[in-house]
Amino acid sequence: MSSASLDMSFAGSFCRKWSFRPCRRPKSCISQVGFRKNQSFLVLLQRNDIMPRKIKNCTSSVGYNGVPSTEISCAPSAAASQNELPPLVSALKASAEENAASFHFPGHNRGKAAPSSLTQLIGSKPFLHDLPELPELDNLFSPEGPILEAQKQAARLFGASETWFLVGGSTCGIQAAIMATCSPGDTLILPRNSHISAISSMVLSGALPKYIVPEYDFNWDVAGGITPSQVYQAIKELEMEGRKAAAVLVVSPTYHGICSNLDEICEICHSQSIPVIVDEAHGAHLGFHRKLPSSSLSQGADLSVQSTHKVLCALTQSSMLHMQGNLVDRERISRSLQMLQSSSPSYLLLASLDAARAQLTENGEAIFDKAMNLAMEARSLISKIPGISVLEFPSFSSSFCIDPLRLTVGVWQLGLSGFEADDILCKDFGVVCELVGTKSFTLALNLGTQRDHVLRLAAGLKHLAKTYHFHQPLEDEGKNVNHFACFDDVRMSMSPREAFFAEKRKASIRDSLGEICGELVCPYPPGIPVLIPGEIITERALNYLVEIRIKGAVITGAADCSLSSFVVCVT
Repeated sequence: MSSASLDMSFAGSFCRKWSFRPCRRPKSCISQVGFRKNQSFLVLLQRNDIMPRKIKNCTSSVGYNGVPSTEISCAPSAAASQNELPPLVSALKASAEENAASFHFPGHNRGKAAPSSLTQLIGSKPFLHDLPELPELDNLFSPEGPILEAQKQAARLFGASETWFLVGGSTCGIQAAIMATCSPGDTLILPRNSHISAISSMVLSGALPKYIVPEYDFNWDVAGGITPSQVYQAIKELEMEGRKAAAVLVVSPTYHGICSNLDEICEICHSQSIPVIVDEAHGAHLGFHRKLPSSSLSQGADLSVQSTHKVLCALTQSSMLHMQGNLVDRERISRSLQMLQSSSPSYLLLASLDAARAQLTENGEAIFDKAMNLAMEARSLISKIPGISVLEFPSFSSSFCIDPLRLTVGVWQLGLSGFEADDILCKDFGVVCELVGTKSFTLALNLGTQRDHVLRLAAGLKHLAKTYHFHQPLEDEGKNVNHFACFDDVRMSMSPREAFFAEKRKASIRDSLGEICGELVCPYPPGIPVLIPGEIITERALNYLVEIRIKGAVITGAADCSLSSFVVCVT
């Protein structure tokens, strides 16, 4: 038999067992956006039945802000099953089940070479589904198929005009939102207790900060939200300087679940054509139960960044960026995300976002009934324990509302710090808290919270109350930190971007006084940055840091966590 005959014979046998598919894999670089043709992709859909949608539902339309786009309808076909998998989950399943001869990344080759130490822990299926950007799995940066469909369904559920899936956590969402609204030299209004991603965003974008100091409860050692009047005042102060804010960033809810009045803040900002970005990392679940606060989008936010992995059930690092209105250029968001996100996104993370969306869609408001009931029971049980308090509205006079699924428990009346109480609860009762502070600790209840866990928590707190003597604070105890409050005399000598790229040196705590800070120093609690790159280091700031560290606060961002030295800019 000739080699040609042999080749044809083998090819015929091969084709009877496997079907060929286009091997062309689109790259993620900007120059190749739109490289694939819609027609070839639809052929793939027909062949593999990846998308549970009929081809007739694919219509050409004008996209958001008048940008032409090819839209795959989110409406299910008449033949769609109630048990139908979410679009991206379905595509990932179909691709993983193919008996493919894989000559592509990742190196574990669909789990065939997965490290045994990890497969013993989690099995081989995660590796089997850890696939790269194959044609049938779509392209995150120019989606036309299952990713586009999944994002459209998410946008419809969360009330956005457009939604982007994020595999870099809410950090890259905040960065993209600020880069899309602020150019070098523009001013961004933001709270002083913003996440570090907001500071890095100003380094990337070149924006200049106009900080708002949120309300702070010294008894609890907890920071609150910002108020509409504070936002209005910040806008007016900029106007007096001949400047206009390019955007306003609001953190709502905070880590402790405290929500700001976004409705009024958005009304104020929109009257000046200023877009509102909401760091809603802790609030992806808001609005999905009658007893939960409203979502930021329902209150008028232009951009909302949500950590879908926090209270909702996506995999860690999976987040979403939502957009509505016409104050922000959606193409600039897409370009920013393409710069910030990995060119090899994890399809396990992306599929988990699609699955978390489907989970909400399938169950509606009832999905949070159990968690809400357990939260109410936990509050009731804890409130009856002597010497222990629960942070309640209106502990902050300016806070709009508090997420009932976030419980902050105060133990200072027992003479304990939050760190000490957390250590006892963890070691003796197996209770693990989300956030620990000097006077309290915070619990995050979610869809997986169990009643026996709530009862175990209550038992642990009762043990603390019986073991430690009731401690009546002195009249000025809890307010002595106020003497070291350091936000009234903040002076910025460099922008965060200038300070980041400036030459640095280390200086002792004594010699750093009056120097320009080259690092972000943030004690938690209260989570308000005390020193931010580009600001002058003051005596009040240093005293505050030393005092709050003695009380047990964890200092983040400082190269020297002992605070014996600081990184300063060389001028």
